[in-house]
Amino acid sequence: MSHQPVIAITAGEPAGIGPELVLKLAGASAASRRVIVADRELLAERARLLDLPVRLTDYRREAAPAPGALEVLHVPLAVPCRPGVLDAANGRYVLATLDAAIAGCVSGEFAAMVTAPVHKGVINDAGIPFSGHTEYLADQTHTARVVMMLVGGGMRVALATTHLPLRAVPDALTPVLLTEVLQILHADLIGKFGIAAPRILVAGLNPHAGEGGHMGREEIDVIEPVLATLRASGMNLVGPLPADTLFNPDKLTQADAVLAMYHDQGLPVLKHASFGQGVNVTLGLPIIRTSVDHGTALDLAGSGRADPGSLFEALQLAETLAAHGSH
Repeated sequence: MSHQPVIAITAGEPAGIGPELVLKLAGASAASRRVIVADRELLAERARLLDLPVRLTDYRREAAPAPGALEVLHVPLAVPCRPGVLDAANGRYVLATLDAAIAGCVSGEFAAMVTAPVHKGVINDAGIPFSGHTEYLADQTHTARVVMMLVGGGMRVALATTHLPLRAVPDALTPVLLTEVLQILHADLIGKFGIAAPRILVAGLNPHAGEGGHMGREEIDVIEPVLATLRASGMNLVGPLPADTLFNPDKLTQADAVLAMYHDQGLPVLKHASFGQGVNVTLGLPIIRTSVDHGTALDLAGSGRADPGSLFEALQLAETLAAHGSH
């Protein structure tokens, strides 16, 4: 077992589907040693509720895992939890699971972390300012800028801006931001994905990529100058391209990633092609982090109907990235 990477998997919001998704990893074929970061009794209760014959064992770094058992790094709930019923008292528990996984990744004990969904609202209700996994990971690892990328449907789609109102996007697209995002994307495609010379398609912001300035000047004033400068440094960047024709198979087969200018420019296409199987990857971090592409699905919690497909894909990608990182 010593040659296998150890991957931490946080179970997310305890009232959501995360606990039952991670339970479905039990017995699955493993290219890694998988450690669930969660409350042990929460997992046991959910397994009993769903009649899942899962054997849980405490994670011990130096001990070989018991065959067929699901290893758990126990983080205690603040209060008992019922499926589908949020409780702000457990907001700090959710962050404690993330902290444990982050610490293990930073120390080298874990090769990567995979995150099940959290509920931003209930963490904020606990009096903790929290805008999402990505921002929290950046803050805890002292990373100045991170990039959100989704992988699925044969595509890798990164975002120049993420959770902004549409009217705020043009002002946010500064030369500094775009330069840093492309540098991070390029570096991680090489360092984490093992792509020696990445070819990146860059979308324009406006319809028809601005139509020569007749439909907006962001392409002329911001995007094109940044691409020219980065090409001179050796990056293979194509664009700015009209987003309505960028995502065609001929173009995508000749590219390693796409950079979209805003959230709903790139992600609807990818999610149409891969819904339930997509993976969120945080680029720019000093650690490897992947995540599911869906939310807590409180209405499904405890029903056994939650699809673990995205979690399995996120784990598989984390294993792949960990293998690249070990070379």
